[in-house]
Amino acid sequence: MAITYGYVRVSTADQNEARQIDAMKLVGVCPENLVIDKQSGKDFNRPGWKRLKRKIRGGDLLVVQSVDRMGRNYAEIIEEWRSIVSGKGADIRVLDMPLLDTTNNIDGLIGRFVADIVLQTMSFIAETERKNIRERQQQGIAAARLRGIRFGRPRHRLPDNFATCADLVQTQKISIGQGATLCGMKKTSFWRAIKSAQNRGILV
Repeated sequence: MAITYGYVRVSTADQNEARQIDAMKLVGVCPENLVIDKQSGKDFNRPGWKRLKRKIRGGDLLVVQSVDRMGRNYAEIIEEWRSIVSGKGADIRVLDMPLLDTTNNIDGLIGRFVADIVLQTMSFIAETERKNIRERQQQGIAAARLRGIRFGRPRHRLPDNFATCADLVQTQKISIGQGATLCGMKKTSFWRAIKSAQNRGILV
């Protein structure tokens, strides 16, 4: 006998899953066939999802409220989707997106075909948006640097006598060790500071 399962996921323990559970009840999912995970959707390494996949058999139906309740990584969503639909011969229905319902039409074949196209399209859009976000971030960082905004850990303030000591070292009037001692710095840090200042054109 085919079983209808419901899968509910919230990202953290303090988030409320009641809305998803109510939606499952409305489509006839029995409480004993409802699986809940309280975990991030970054991957499918979740106890509830693993348990659900072990239970599902051919002819069963898996219901989820929305695609992002399955997960956040579309490449992995497509892989899991196909492992259930093609691998196990079960069906999936996404309540807030009727096109993602493999039970539609003749023997589910058209429904599975349409759902596959929709998933691929959503995956492409999500990946394109991720790339656009990364590009916008890089453009924003480049623009900020042009305006003189610095990123990363702030540089340590150098001692007031650093320039004088560095000049004495460069003109070989004192040694690196002596310059570092006068500045109250470690020898390696003092030498790195000199090289950094030279690279930035502060010291010649």
